[in-house]
Amino acid sequence: MKPSDQMKQVQLQIMWDRLIAVVEEQAQTLIRTAFSTSTREAGDVSAGVYNTSGDMLAQAVTGTPGHVNAMAESVKHFVADFAWNELTQGDVLITNDPWKGTGHLHDFTVVTPIFRDGRPIAIFACTTHVVDIGGLGFVADGREVYEEGFYIPPMFLARAGTMNDDLLGLVRANVREPAQVEGDLYSLAACNEAGGRRLLEMMTEYGLEDIEDLGQMIIDSSRKAMQDAIRELPNGSWTSSMTTDGYEADVTLCATLTIEDEKIRIDFDGTSGESSYGINVPLSYTKAYGSFGLRCVIGNKVPNNAGSLGAIEVTAPLGTIVNARPPRAVCARHVIGQMLPDVVYGCLHQAVEGMAPAEGTSSIWAPILMNAPENGARTGEFTITMFNTGGTGARPTKDGLNCTAFPSGIRNVPVEISETMAPIVLWRKDFRQDSGGPGKFRGGAGQIIEASLRSEDAFAFSAMFDRVNNPPRGRADGGMGLPGEVVSSTGTQQRVKGKQVIPAGQRLVLKTPGGGGYGAAFERDPAYVVEDVRLGFITIDTAARDYGVVLYEDLKVNEAETARLRADASA
Repeated sequence: MKPSDQMKQVQLQIMWDRLIAVVEEQAQTLIRTAFSTSTREAGDVSAGVYNTSGDMLAQAVTGTPGHVNAMAESVKHFVADFAWNELTQGDVLITNDPWKGTGHLHDFTVVTPIFRDGRPIAIFACTTHVVDIGGLGFVADGREVYEEGFYIPPMFLARAGTMNDDLLGLVRANVREPAQVEGDLYSLAACNEAGGRRLLEMMTEYGLEDIEDLGQMIIDSSRKAMQDAIRELPNGSWTSSMTTDGYEADVTLCATLTIEDEKIRIDFDGTSGESSYGINVPLSYTKAYGSFGLRCVIGNKVPNNAGSLGAIEVTAPLGTIVNARPPRAVCARHVIGQMLPDVVYGCLHQAVEGMAPAEGTSSIWAPILMNAPENGARTGEFTITMFNTGGTGARPTKDGLNCTAFPSGIRNVPVEISETMAPIVLWRKDFRQDSGGPGKFRGGAGQIIEASLRSEDAFAFSAMFDRVNNPPRGRADGGMGLPGEVVSSTGTQQRVKGKQVIPAGQRLVLKTPGGGGYGAAFERDPAYVVEDVRLGFITIDTAARDYGVVLYEDLKVNEAETARLRADASA
């Protein structure tokens, strides 16, 4: 390579890093200006920059894979639906179409073309989850998407810098939290504007007329790096299945993973058919989480863009729950979609032992609390979403993570914020003892949450939970995590999915699942078992029963009894 070519490669790499910084500032603009807690506190967002063909060049570090990877496909729809030579500076496009966006009506995707000297040179896109979109609310009870809220096909949010007041008026008229939702739409537009401004400054600094060469280098380099990582794996096909709670019946998720030289294919053939309720998944969301699971362990140091994603193909038969047809209800599509990495890991564990973690809680536990006037409650109207998590599955060489949202990456909303935004009290939020599955490496712990209103009123909540009837499984002889529970403070069992009412004077109690363990529990280092007991993750009785480690009251190891138990187990 000539010195001049080497210098050009160095410059392109510097500009690539700069581009990632640009989209991170884009995402942070959205978070800093947002009105809703799901955006501002939980980070349920995505942001990225695309070339004029709609290929993703860079994504923000901040954000969720369900948004980022689905948005990568969503932008292609905008490119196909609009004549870009007829757009102008200040035009902003929007949709919440589940089949052209990120899978349900609560997610708005906003796309902004960026112009330089009158020519479109890039596209910025971002997504966020809004607190309400009308209809039945954020619930899994819908039977068709028409019941689930206000449906906006791809259209203009702004023309030449002037917001579409007709659209905003319709949004305000159809949602329960008009100030928050409208505010978030302005934040989405501001987010893209900030990214575009920084990109133009970068282009001026580096003397660029367009970003075509930079974009092609990013895509080519990432594709090659991803292909190199795939070539290190054995060729072949492996199939795995997993059962989840579903709504009206258990759901079987089945995947076949095929590695063929420089390509990986994931096919969800064999998965259950569509549900009658709102847990169906549009294909864009299935592609997002199917590919993300792999990207976490294969080529995970390669930036996420059109090049690296292009090496993975995700398919599912039309009419299955992971490739649902309109107008199926899809509001709670995350309950199924966020389980897909675990199914893929079941395949990958067969292909390369020691690469994939055990199963985790996976799907977030996000109850939506709201007033219940139909039950005589006098508390004023409110809607609050609380993002909670269970434990992740243990990894081949490390314990699972406690109360961590994987694969979604969503943060828990602080208790103080939730209590400020709504008339509720969170009485308890702590680790759930003995919830992590036993193993050489322990599954991550779940948590216990108790919530009620400040008053003695009844209140409603929307349940969209899983892993209650079918807990996370361990791997390589690891044990199951503890299943989740949904009860009232009197011990009355609540349904795993659907809108329900907690009677006056009672509390909602959520016990999130623990992750599965990895490896035989009797192989766990006794020092780690002692530390788990000391920190309250397991009890002394569990240490003896599940790990074969007998402890005195002062937490010193009874060496003789421990040796006997472990010897008996190995025999």
